Amino acid sequence: VQYYEGEHDAERVVRREWPDGEVQHYEGERGAERLVRLKLPDGKVWHYEGEADAERVVRTELPGGEVQHYEGERAAERLVLKEFSDGEVQYYEGERAA
Repeated sequence: VQYYEGEHDAERVVRREWPDGEVQHYEGERGAERLVRLKLPDGKVWHYEGEADAERVVRTELPGGEVQHYEGERAAERLVLKEFSDGEVQYYEGERAA
């Protein structure tokens, strides 16, 4: 199921719901919609930044409360920080593993 917003002939996709329960959220003008959030049926939520077709992962939220932060270009994102629900924080350095 796709949801649209906007004036007639300028509608843009704002949300897609898939039969497996995946939900995708979009922002941007018609023809330049970009993925900003993806919610999976298992409760994971992925956050994206970047232009359409060049979106990159910047953060994931896991069902247990863990939040992971990423840096890097699309398909080369690397984990730089983990925040746990108990307040523990882990920092990561170096290049992305192959």
